[in-house]
Amino acid sequence: MKIIILGAGRVGQSVADSLVSERNDITVIDTDAARLRDLESRFDLRGVVGNGIEPSVLAEAGAQDTDLLIACAAQDETNLVCCKMAQLLFNIPTRVARVRSTGFHFDERLTGPEGFGVDRIICPEESLTRYIGKLIDYPEAMQVREFAGGRACLVSVRARAGAPMVSHTICELRESSPDVAMRLVAIYRRFPDEPDRFVACDGNTRIEPGDEVFVLAASGHIANVLTALHRRDARPVKPVRRIMIAGGGRVGLRLARQLSKEPGRFHIKVIEADAERCIGLASELPSDVLVLQGDTTDEDLLGGESVEEIDLFLALTDDDEDNIMSCLLAKRMGARRVLALINRRSYADLMHGTQIDIALSPAQAMLGELLAYVRQGDVQAVHSLRRGVAEALEIVARGDRKSSKVVGRKVSELQLPHEVHMGLIVRGLPDSPDVSPDDLREPEVIIPRSSTVIESNDHVVFFLPHKRLVREVEKLFRVSATFF
Repeated sequence: MKIIILGAGRVGQSVADSLVSERNDITVIDTDAARLRDLESRFDLRGVVGNGIEPSVLAEAGAQDTDLLIACAAQDETNLVCCKMAQLLFNIPTRVARVRSTGFHFDERLTGPEGFGVDRIICPEESLTRYIGKLIDYPEAMQVREFAGGRACLVSVRARAGAPMVSHTICELRESSPDVAMRLVAIYRRFPDEPDRFVACDGNTRIEPGDEVFVLAASGHIANVLTALHRRDARPVKPVRRIMIAGGGRVGLRLARQLSKEPGRFHIKVIEADAERCIGLASELPSDVLVLQGDTTDEDLLGGESVEEIDLFLALTDDDEDNIMSCLLAKRMGARRVLALINRRSYADLMHGTQIDIALSPAQAMLGELLAYVRQGDVQAVHSLRRGVAEALEIVARGDRKSSKVVGRKVSELQLPHEVHMGLIVRGLPDSPDVSPDDLREPEVIIPRSSTVIESNDHVVFFLPHKRLVREVEKLFRVSATFF
C-alpha cells in the first residue's frame, strides 16, 4: 500500500515505524529537513520537505497514486486542510486526520465529503483516556483491548503464585471451567538476563508465577479471569477510588474531566507545575477535583498528599524522565499501582519488568485505529501489542463456501500458520447499523474448537505473536470475485 504521512513528530514517527515494517511504500512530509533526514536514516521511507497543504508538495510526495493519507501534523487546521486538498485535487481514497479539538468529532457536515473530506478522525489523547479508563475498571490488568463493539476483550495480566489458575495446565483450566467463554492465547515468560520469551499455548502448557498471560474472553467474564490469575484469595478486588494525576496537560485534563463525570466514584488529585495552568485546570474541572501546584517528583509533596493511600498514580506529563521518576517515587512511597506515559520506545522497553506497573505509549494506544485502514479484507479492529511486535486482529468472514476459504469450513480445515492463535468468534452481530431490532439475535461469544464451523458474518479474533503473520491471515479471509 502506498501511504503518505503528514508530520514527522512523535505520532508520525511511531506510525511510520509500524507501517514500514509491513513493507508499505511510505512517504513522510514535514517542514523540518533535519527530522526527515533522521527518519530516512532509520527507516526505509522517503521524506519530502515542505508544507503538506501545498498542492506541489503533495504532488512531489506522490499523491496522484496514493492509497492512504495520514495527516498527523501538530496543528488541527493543517491536517484538515491537507485532507481536503487530497480529496479535491488527488482523489486519495482514504484520508485520516489527527484532530485534538472535540468539536469536529460529532458533526459529519464538517468532516464528511462536503466538509473537510476526512474518513476518520483520530485523537491520541482520546485514545489514551479511553484506554486508561479500561485499566481503571480492571485494576489487575496490564492491558485491556476491546473487540466486537466491546462484547469481547483481550486482557493481559501478571500471574501470581497462589492464584487459582496459576501452576495449572491450560487443559486443566478448560476442564475446571468448561462453560466460561475464555481462551489463553499467549504467555510471555521471564528468563534471567534476556527479554520475556513468547510461549505458545496448548493443552499441556503450564502457567507459572510471573508469566504475563494474554486471555481472550467475553467481556462479562473478564473480572473472573483476572481474579483467577492474579488474586491469592477469594476476597473481592479492591476497586480504584483514589487517583493522583501527575501532569495537567491535554491528557491529564481530559482524563480528570472524564472521571469526574461519575460524581462520588473517584477522589481525584491533579498535580501541575505551571501556576497559570493550575488556574485554568481549577476553572475547567469540578470543585471536587483537587488541583495542586508543584513538582511531580517532589517527595515532600507526594508524602503530604498521602500518596501511600493512592490506588492509581498516573504520570501523564510530556517529559518521559519526569514520568518515570515520579512513578518510581510514588511506588516506593506506597502507591498501590503506577502508570507512566512514555513516548520514547527505548524507555518503554527499559521499564518493562521494573516497579512501574504499566508503561504506556501514546502512539501505541491509537496505532490500532490506523492499522485497521491498512489491513486488507474486512478488518474491524487491530491492536498493536508487545511494543509493536505482536498483534490482535478482528476480521469478518464474508461470502459462502464457494467464494470463501473459511466460510462453511471447520476450524481444523483452515490453513492457518502454526503460530497464529484463533481466540474466539463473535456470532450474530448486525451486518449493518440499519438492521431492524426485531431482526437481531443476541450476539454469541464462541470459543472455537476443531469442529466449529465458520459462518458468514462471524467476527473472528486472532492473536499473532509476530506481525509478519498478518498477511497470511488476511489472504485466507479474502473473498474471491464470485462473491461480488
